[in-house]
Amino acid sequence: MEGSKTSTRRRSSKKMAAPIVSETDLARLGDGIVAYIRTMSSEEAQERFPSIDNLPRGLTLYALHAADGTPIALTDTRQAAMSHALGDDLEIATVH
Repeated sequence: MEGSKTSTRRRSSKKMAAPIVSETDLARLGDGIVAYIRTMSSEEAQERFPSIDNLPRGLTLYALHAADGTPIALTDTRQAAMSHALGDDLEIATVH
C-alpha cells in the first residue's frame, strides 16, 4: 500500500518495578470498610484472646477481623459473623 509504514516497537528488556506498599498501608486500604472472617479452633481462640474464660475445647469458631487484622467479634457460627459485619456496614473480603 502506498504511504503505509510498518513500525516496529522494541520491548524493553527492563521490567518496571512494582510499587512497594507496606503491610500497614495495605491494611489501611480497607480500614473501616473491609473485613474478613477467619475460622479457628477454640484452642487457637483461647491463645489469641486470653481474656476469654472457660471456652470449651474442640469448637470451631469464626473470628471477624478488620482489614488490618484487628479482631472485631468472635462467634460460634459463620452466619453470626457475617451478620455482625453487615450490621457494621462492612464488606467481607475473601482471604485465601
